[in-house]
Amino acid sequence: MVTYAHTYGVQVLVTLNTLLHEDEYQQAVALAHALYKIGVDALIIQDLHLLDYDLPPVRLHASTQCDNRTPEQVAYLRDLGFKRVVLARELGIDEIRAIHEAVPDIELEAFIHGALCVSYSGRCYISEVLANRSANRGACAQFCRMAYDVLDASGNEVLDEQGRPIHQRYVLSLQDLDRSAYLAEMIDAGVTTFKIEGRLKDADYVTNITAYYRNAIDNLSPALSSGRGSSSFEGRSGGVFTRSFSPDPEKTFHRGATDYFLHGRTRPLANWDTPKSIGEYVGEVLEARGNTLRVRLKEGVILHNGDGLTIGAEGFSVNGVEGNLIRINKTISFPSGEVGRGSLFRNLDVEFTKNLYSERRIPVDIIFRETEDGFELQYNAVPSGREWAGSFSFPHEPARNAEKALETIRTQLTKLGDTPYIARAISIESKPYFIPLSILNEWRRRILNPQS
Repeated sequence: MVTYAHTYGVQVLVTLNTLLHEDEYQQAVALAHALYKIGVDALIIQDLHLLDYDLPPVRLHASTQCDNRTPEQVAYLRDLGFKRVVLARELGIDEIRAIHEAVPDIELEAFIHGALCVSYSGRCYISEVLANRSANRGACAQFCRMAYDVLDASGNEVLDEQGRPIHQRYVLSLQDLDRSAYLAEMIDAGVTTFKIEGRLKDADYVTNITAYYRNAIDNLSPALSSGRGSSSFEGRSGGVFTRSFSPDPEKTFHRGATDYFLHGRTRPLANWDTPKSIGEYVGEVLEARGNTLRVRLKEGVILHNGDGLTIGAEGFSVNGVEGNLIRINKTISFPSGEVGRGSLFRNLDVEFTKNLYSERRIPVDIIFRETEDGFELQYNAVPSGREWAGSFSFPHEPARNAEKALETIRTQLTKLGDTPYIARAISIESKPYFIPLSILNEWRRRILNPQS
């Protein structure tokens, strides 16, 4: 993984951020050394007692599990040798700015997307207390995603704003974080790195969400290049991207969106109806009869067989569509008075998922030049400046057809389909010599795939 990621100029940061028992420290330290040896770029840790051991000289990042909410805590971690601090999700924009201004010589990483915990970062103990499963050791029982009754001091059920008893509702199940509208503001406040929560998320989620934020960050480039803000945020990523879809965060795991506390308490924070992915709003259910729904779909929405739909906590899939009638794979019923008020969501769009494809290629400039006893071939990655080069002894045999010889060199050396690279430009600094296709292909492979 490290070798593959570094080919693209991408860092690999490894989470070693569990709290450890006394008999686990030696194993954790050995793991840290093994990770450093293979070239991991940084370790993200929570347990500060690890610093008392002989760690390798690897870059250290302080996990959000360290409860990083104040300038004093961030300064303390900096003084311990941490180079980056992952801020608590609960911070507002002014609190982030105050930390950056107080401790400007440390990188600040902030969450912008993904699942939220109802407790302060690193301070949740409900799972440990009720189930003997520590969230700080990666074993959270997720009590925040369970249903509850809310009672007053006399034991009576509390009513919600619609006058309904809060009975078996998911009152602690927060919606998912989405701060895509505030990226420039967060950079201006001092954030150097954006973090997407991805625990247990599948490849479709990763493909869609990273593409969504890649586009959003690249669209900020005018503000970044003008020196906006005082942080050293590195926005644009080198590479040529090919995608078969338009990124949409509602198309993959999505509980509804909140910016959380970035600008004060934003309501609603929780989705009381379900802890599961609801997906995108697609319309209203007007009538339910057995396994058939009569609906009013949102303009532009097209449903497909196999699509996953939800109404509140009810989930089902599409078996057929005829006009405004949807056949589903189960029989559902609404409580009295609820028909006509059922918002319909789609949490699986089979056509969108089927067409999810993304590829990143690294642009390279190619130089092919004549040497005294053969030729030299060089590939330069853009914009990293990484260089691959090699010299090859080969006779200088004049070509019978100069134009064809140069075109053959150009074609074969830019044929990069089985590599992570794509040719941006090629410079041929040689007379037109005859070189067999097989030789040109071998030179290209030996330089770009030295292990092949």
